[in-house]
Amino acid sequence: MRLHPCARPHPLLPWLMPVALAFAGSAAMAYDCTGVADWNATTAYGGNAIVKQNNTAYQAKWWTQNNPPASNSGQWDVWKVLGACDGGGNGTNKPPTVALTAPTAGTSPTAGDTVTLAATAADSDGTVAKVGFYVNGALVAEDSTAPFSIGWTARAGVADITARATDDKGASTDSAAVRISVQGQVTGDERCRPEGLVTTAGTAPAYCKVYDDQGREKMGADKPRRIIGYFTSWRTGKTGQPAFLAHQIPWAQVTHINYAFAHVDAANKLSIGNTADAANPATGLTWPGIAGAEMDPAYPYQGHFNLLNKFKKQYPNVKTLISVGGWAETTGFYTMTTNADGSANTAGINAFADSAVAFLRQYGFDGVDIDYEYPTSMNNAGNPVDFAISNARRGALMKNYVVLMRTLRAKLDAASQADARHYLLTIAAPSSGYLLRGMEAFQVTQYLDYVNIMSYDLHGAWNQFVGPNAALYDDGKDAELTAWNYYSSSQYARIGYLNTDWAYHYFRGAMPAGRINIGVPYYTRGWQGVTGGTNGLWGQAALPDQRKCPAGTGGGTVQKCGNGAIGIDNLWHDLDVSSKEVPAGSNPMWHAMNLASGRQGSYLAAYGLNPATNPADRLTGSYVRHYDATLVAPWLWNAQKQVFISTEDEQSLGTKAQYIADRGIGGVMFWEFAGDYAFDTARGEYFIGNTLTSTLYNKLKTAGAYGNRMSAASLPTDTLDIGFALNGFALGDSNYPITPKLTLTNHSGTTLPGGTEFQFDVPTAIPSTVTDQSGFGLTVIANGSNAAGHNVGGLKNDFHRASFKLPAWQSLAPGASVTLTINYYLPMPMPSNWTVTFGGRSYALAQEARRGAVPAATAARTSTAARK
Repeated sequence: MRLHPCARPHPLLPWLMPVALAFAGSAAMAYDCTGVADWNATTAYGGNAIVKQNNTAYQAKWWTQNNPPASNSGQWDVWKVLGACDGGGNGTNKPPTVALTAPTAGTSPTAGDTVTLAATAADSDGTVAKVGFYVNGALVAEDSTAPFSIGWTARAGVADITARATDDKGASTDSAAVRISVQGQVTGDERCRPEGLVTTAGTAPAYCKVYDDQGREKMGADKPRRIIGYFTSWRTGKTGQPAFLAHQIPWAQVTHINYAFAHVDAANKLSIGNTADAANPATGLTWPGIAGAEMDPAYPYQGHFNLLNKFKKQYPNVKTLISVGGWAETTGFYTMTTNADGSANTAGINAFADSAVAFLRQYGFDGVDIDYEYPTSMNNAGNPVDFAISNARRGALMKNYVVLMRTLRAKLDAASQADARHYLLTIAAPSSGYLLRGMEAFQVTQYLDYVNIMSYDLHGAWNQFVGPNAALYDDGKDAELTAWNYYSSSQYARIGYLNTDWAYHYFRGAMPAGRINIGVPYYTRGWQGVTGGTNGLWGQAALPDQRKCPAGTGGGTVQKCGNGAIGIDNLWHDLDVSSKEVPAGSNPMWHAMNLASGRQGSYLAAYGLNPATNPADRLTGSYVRHYDATLVAPWLWNAQKQVFISTEDEQSLGTKAQYIADRGIGGVMFWEFAGDYAFDTARGEYFIGNTLTSTLYNKLKTAGAYGNRMSAASLPTDTLDIGFALNGFALGDSNYPITPKLTLTNHSGTTLPGGTEFQFDVPTAIPSTVTDQSGFGLTVIANGSNAAGHNVGGLKNDFHRASFKLPAWQSLAPGASVTLTINYYLPMPMPSNWTVTFGGRSYALAQEARRGAVPAATAARTSTAARK
């Protein structure tokens, strides 16, 4: 693995240099804006449309609406800068004109054929110096003599071909793109690309270094599913608290290690602080005298990064990712992505993405994990210390999150090609339907290798409703949902959403099962002063004095702040801005095991507890374990103290592992390694161990291959390039019912006649009541709801199938769009598994990036026949 930028050129760089030089040569010149219209927010612009804004001319790269050119003209944005307007004349150089003459759109050569790429070009005030020909954004060759043409050896798949003319003064113009489909078996790394993961145009990542030819990740013969653990920077042992270092990781039982956390610094770059500081845990600390923690002299840095790379030599199948953000270090994401006026901070996003690539190369990581908490429009979501920044930007956070992830994917794809490897891009995603309601249609899944669902913190002392931290299923009795009359509101179809199964089915609506990992906690949540419920479960525990609620909690009539457990029941407590204990009942599982067995623990002083002087720090009463098989949730109940502590153990994780295996899910993620337990006979108590991770490994090592397709149904292999988008979401609590605009744009060369039928899937995480307000007759034609009429014990199916048709009088011509307003009541991601049917034939949609799909070569002829 390469740990530093190469001092000599990479073997692939000579091939890439012409591309870089070609793009560098297209610097903006002055532009004659005579007759060019001003940009208008309400106008829909097709690809190659030219507008002006702020006395600068721009050209659209693809269809766009309501994206101001001045703030959306970066390398990966929709607008290209043509130059400052000169008003016409004045001797300013005018760019050349260019048009492709070959090949013809829709032609279908065979892989290996030599295809002629030809163009005409002219320059009104000079000469054409050269014409370059590009396939999927990559330069093939240039011709400096008219007639301009080259030969290209066709490769299987879709090919978007453009020509770029450059004049004698350096001004350049791109032609409109022509799309052809090359028939033949897909070869090269494309055969290893996971279904639904898009490849940035003009790049060729080395997918086969990470994935097999079925698009499944290669992790070792005994690891058909992912086991991902978060390794935290702060458990160094230097503060007197127990250490957890890289040599303590059960390397043979995991597939991925996420290092937590890096942050976004003031320069919008990925940072771990001052790397020259000897106290920096990532690169500076050492642990003399600790067996296994000896530094590897091969690396120019020390700390955790040295040890992680040392052990990766012994376990080459284990991948490491740098995780950025987290609850305490998300602040920088808000300003890096979003300007104060809500526009995308493209400069900040590009700076961050470039720094992420450099960081991976420097420290040997296999990818970047984005833990942004949270780009939602729900007010007061996330860390209260960020509210002054985040709440002011709520309306634009999700839109700019999409820009961030698209840019990261593009930069990582380019680096992957240059480095002959594939860099992973993953996220830690929220699981609560409340947060997801403010995240539109979660339009980032196509850029991710996989998603780690934070399917924990579903209940906690931020409110008074006592329940499990990470239940697998709903039981129809959730106290929080009951208090809001949720179960009795018919529009929600009794689908409880505060559980892992609901969160999995939400993401399953947009991704193959194998690109989803469910999360489990190696820590507890708890309350004190609990009343009601069954052994505390579904009881209530409001803070007695609601004037003293922690920041970001309380203030409601139905929902009050909770009375979080403290002292010995809150060992892993956070501190607020006043350095006071945050009541949360947060403990590592090894401490919970000691409580359950009546052991006080020898480590209390290291965490600031003093039983001699503080009664809350003393072991009082008995902690009795209870288990609910419907929820798949264990907990401890101390009747004397009225303390409820939600836990995980071998029984609950064994059931969750079986759930993963049975449903073809990609794997499991846990927070965090240092919370796992084992009985330490020398200490006479439970302490840090590997019991839970071993349970997951032993359950999953014999599982079958994970699900690698979006749908088990048979879908067409021929595709049409018809784009689909959801936008126009209301913000925050106003987003109810959910009524976005669904826009379909015909990027193909085929006119879709009136009566064309569109079908798509939505997840069973929402009720089967999807409709439209626009007269298109949108309805569910295959209802995947549970026969019982609720989701107690889990959702049995993945999808509902919906359908609508273009009105008989309305066709959809190439370049045209149609928009309808749709209605639903619980959040969902982008619809999936699309088909479009007309003229007796059905097609899939190219946007979904299916494996094995090919552009339809005969669609235009079929459409013509249908109109006769």
